[in-house]
Amino acid sequence: MNFFANPLMPTQARPSASQEDATASVSDAMASLFDPFGFGRAAFDYWRDSVERSVLYLDVMRERGNQYLAHMEQTKPSVLGFETEVLVDGRTLPQPTNYELLRVIPPKGVETDPLSRPFVVVDPRAGHGPGIGGFKPDSELGVALRAGHPCYFIGFLPFPEPGQTVEDVVESEVAFLRHVIERHPETTEKPMVVGNCQAGWQLMMAAALEPDVFGPILIAGAPLSYWAGEHGKAPMRYTGGMTGGSWVTALTSDLGNGLFDGAWLVQNFERLNPANTYWKKQYHLFANVDTESNRYLEFERWWGGHVVLGGEEIQYIVDNLFVGNRLSTAQLVTRDGRRIDLRNVRSPVVVFCSRGDDITPPPQALGWIRDLYEDENDIIANEQTIVYCQHDTTGHLGIFVSSSVSRKEHTEFTANMDYIDVMPPGLYETTITHADDHDEGELIERDYLLEFAPRDFDELDREVMHKPEDDRRFATVARISEINLGLYRLYMQPWLQAVMTPEAARWIRRMHPIRLGYKLLSDRNPMTVPLPVMADRIRLSRHPVGEDNLFKAVETMASDQIVTGLNAFRDARDSATERLFMDIYGQPLLQAAVGLYGDAHVHRRRPGAEPEHRRFIEQRQEELRAKIAKGGSHEAVMRALIYILGGAPATDERNFKRLRASRAALEPNAKLCDFKRLVREQFFILKLDREQALNALPALLKGQSNDEIDAHMSHLEDVLSASGELSEHVASRLTQVGELFDQARPAVQQQVASSPQAPQQAAKDVAEKPAAKPATASTKKATPAKRKTPPEGE
Repeated sequence: MNFFANPLMPTQARPSASQEDATASVSDAMASLFDPFGFGRAAFDYWRDSVERSVLYLDVMRERGNQYLAHMEQTKPSVLGFETEVLVDGRTLPQPTNYELLRVIPPKGVETDPLSRPFVVVDPRAGHGPGIGGFKPDSELGVALRAGHPCYFIGFLPFPEPGQTVEDVVESEVAFLRHVIERHPETTEKPMVVGNCQAGWQLMMAAALEPDVFGPILIAGAPLSYWAGEHGKAPMRYTGGMTGGSWVTALTSDLGNGLFDGAWLVQNFERLNPANTYWKKQYHLFANVDTESNRYLEFERWWGGHVVLGGEEIQYIVDNLFVGNRLSTAQLVTRDGRRIDLRNVRSPVVVFCSRGDDITPPPQALGWIRDLYEDENDIIANEQTIVYCQHDTTGHLGIFVSSSVSRKEHTEFTANMDYIDVMPPGLYETTITHADDHDEGELIERDYLLEFAPRDFDELDREVMHKPEDDRRFATVARISEINLGLYRLYMQPWLQAVMTPEAARWIRRMHPIRLGYKLLSDRNPMTVPLPVMADRIRLSRHPVGEDNLFKAVETMASDQIVTGLNAFRDARDSATERLFMDIYGQPLLQAAVGLYGDAHVHRRRPGAEPEHRRFIEQRQEELRAKIAKGGSHEAVMRALIYILGGAPATDERNFKRLRASRAALEPNAKLCDFKRLVREQFFILKLDREQALNALPALLKGQSNDEIDAHMSHLEDVLSASGELSEHVASRLTQVGELFDQARPAVQQQVASSPQAPQQAAKDVAEKPAAKPATASTKKATPAKRKTPPEGE
């Protein structure tokens, strides 16, 4: 080891290799003589390594600053990792916006099928620039491209159009989707649309206004119920109350001369986790600077791409969503008088959230279901299919950035979109298990299997943790916010708008602390001139130390202590904020002062309990009763299958694949949309009156031959066996259906012709037959007993 070598020495002044070896041997001998325990040598090795890492770290920071400046100077800065072409520029629409529709060009070696369902990703506009949905190959876009879907991306430009509103953006997204549909006239399935974070609630608004242009909707990490949250978590929901409402948003927009700097939103996100922001992320780079620099710079290119929002846009968002919580309670009305009611969404909605997400925790992602509906039967009555999936650990960005999440969850969502699209209405939770854990492996094409289990509101409430007393507190915040905003607009806003100029607003944006952090460590700072030379020299002769170095171990322990301390500070801060919020806005006197303590005032609207909604449900039920005895063998088989599967605790794509394959063999021209209509109609009929629906099965099969009825039963058994073993309950229902089908056989019909009420009475007896006991772990694979089929001529 050469103790005399200077790592910063110019190349021409360094000794030769033989001289270095000789010097190293002398150094080793001296070290063993004067430092028998090796502490001095370990200290010197660590000192040299830390100096080298410090220089390399600062050089990475310099590259980050240069990357930031180059990125922000682009006309359309984006971190999208795929080549694209612009199809529709939102600035050319009747109500111009800074959004645009892009066609994603498949990378080399990837082919897409133009007849497949289109796949559209909408990027969140919450302070950062566009591109996060296609940030890297293992992303939402990458998964869809590899699955063969034509892909589209809805991104945005750094600055909004003058006068742009949230409603304008929603209308732009609807126009983009209509254009996508026009590009695929041969495809009957509507596009699957993915909305990350802020784009999720924006998509839900669009789908509520124009439900006919949407296929399945996946909202990932998207908050829709802003008052919801678990005590001790979700600290962001208290922000509006602790600042006195949305007047601060108006103030910030006025300081920007009508524009809101997205860097303020990014700063709010960073303050949630000070340990990661101020130490952990930076130390991870410092400790692994030889291998982590590229990954760090790649992420910082997006994280530092701050954009600007219109003042009117952000004010609408804060007033109506963050503080007012009006989206999940159907209180928003467009300027042309249309109510934005999420119950109008006709597409299946997949809600993907994570328990490790402190920005959009599960209660805020799922609470809108509890806000809008009285129970799971209310969801069914509205013909809605809602599926939710909860990750255990990943953070907010990991929901749509993590490669492991993309390879597992997003791959399964994409692969199962057709199955989700035809699922009967109701509330479901998904679980993802490994394919090796299941039988019938030939029907599982990937490494994982997505299973769907029905859920009720008692199970949902365990995730949402709704507290009525919290509603009154947040309603108080909303009232106080309106008062403070009115006072600000009356007394302060005119003066501030009179003195603020565009140049002053630009100077304020440039001086934002987050932006300065990038600019000060860039080539624009003359003090960084020697950094690239020093870093290049160090990389030629790097001297890293291992984890067994005593001083490196001490460094790691010190870093862990710093992280622990910052986490303790965060927990104490959040706990104090929550207690202060609850104490202030829980005061009866304050609530009464803003008109929320009297029983006569309803401070939270419950759309599901309103009289006009109940009348709608009654009308829908009458329409379905008229269809119970109408149809033929297709309706009978689907009704029977839905009835049988209703006794199963969960279902998955294997049933759907066999059912769709057999239907395609029987009806090659059958469309998925027709299949979906059949499934939903028969599901509703069974839900409305199961006894009468089962009684009608023999009538639906009237005229079928014995061979045809045998084929129908064989078809049912084949589909049901796809998921492996049947529970005793499901097998019992299959036997009941077999008895009902037998009543439709020609021989049976002739025997009972003199007594037309016999088949109906028998069907009623079958429907009322008590279910078998639940299956145990030792349940054998159910194989229904074969029925003796009477000859055709008997």
